[in-house]
Amino acid sequence: MPSPPHSLFFLCDIQTKFKPAIHAYHHVVATANKMVRLANLLDIPVVVTTQNTKALGPTDPEIDLQSLGSLLHGPFDKSLFSMYTPEVQAVLDALPIESIVIFGIESHVCVLQTVLALLATAKYTVHVVTDGVSSCNSFEIPIALDRLRAEGAIVGTSESIAFQLMRDASSPNFKAFSKFIKEVKETTKATGEVLLQGRSNSSTSQTEIASRGIVLKSAM
Repeated sequence: MPSPPHSLFFLCDIQTKFKPAIHAYHHVVATANKMVRLANLLDIPVVVTTQNTKALGPTDPEIDLQSLGSLLHGPFDKSLFSMYTPEVQAVLDALPIESIVIFGIESHVCVLQTVLALLATAKYTVHVVTDGVSSCNSFEIPIALDRLRAEGAIVGTSESIAFQLMRDASSPNFKAFSKFIKEVKETTKATGEVLLQGRSNSSTSQTEIASRGIVLKSAM
């Protein structure tokens, strides 16, 4: 079970140019903000990466990274699909980390390769936030999650992971935690209904996006 003093959040490549192409993108951003608030509440560091910012832009400014202060590590720009770059490895080596919680995009590319790289070290338990990952094509998401389960990752919802990190209702900050859970209740429900039940209210259109140096056409 993850505990805050030995946990680290990974925010993977949630960038502005992905907005028109990623399935349920704004729900992924909502979950990212939820996890940022949780990080602040429980004093958990957050590692942030971007993929080729020249092509894909910065981390979405709707994500409140500034609130993290010294808890923020990055954003680290990369060309490698995996977040497990030398810069990120240095952060891991400097902290007493046992558990990593990852959310972001895309589920079948950068998220998947990051988790596989972390598991290959045999140093960390890796938790994947199911309502915090997505891809251009929604059918990729369950396939990626199935692969990650098979490889040994723990797949769970943002709320389930939050309660695992909280652990004890007698904790001094449980009142603030409970208030936080209530405040994000409707967002959590809406996001889960889209990302976990496969429903989307977005219309279908052809969108071109330069994804990791490759121009994709994606139905959204």
